[in-house]
Amino acid sequence: MILIAHRGLFEGPDLQWENHPEQIERALAAGFDAEVDVRWINEKWWLGHDTPTYEVDEAFLLKSGLWLHCKNLEALSRLLGLSVNCFWHQTDHYTLTSGGFIWAYPGQPLTERSIWVQPEWFGGWRDDLGQVCAGVCSKFVAEIRSAGF
Repeated sequence: MILIAHRGLFEGPDLQWENHPEQIERALAAGFDAEVDVRWINEKWWLGHDTPTYEVDEAFLLKSGLWLHCKNLEALSRLLGLSVNCFWHQTDHYTLTSGGFIWAYPGQPLTERSIWVQPEWFGGWRDDLGQVCAGVCSKFVAEIRSAGF
């Protein structure tokens, strides 16, 4: 199962470290993939969920294990030309990543090609960890890994 640290976080929520390049590096070093919010603005790459917060170079985005959540059309258009796993979504139930996975909005039914996003949004999610899916994107992937998934 693919374990994806949501915004680079893998041991629970921490607004100070969301999408921070150092946190993303920590997640990758800990053996997790990482979902990252990315924008292309004024000929520069930016990370950040609600606003462009951390400037990074393109080489950073080419790291293996990143799931690049495009936050503007310019980012999606540019990233589709690179060898990266990227996607765009808002509140749609599903979107297809450029890597061929089904990114499932929280609470949607899953398949063996789905990424189960933020199961922690729902009570009892720890009891449902045996669901059929390709991976989980959560701020609790360290806990999920220690549970044997």
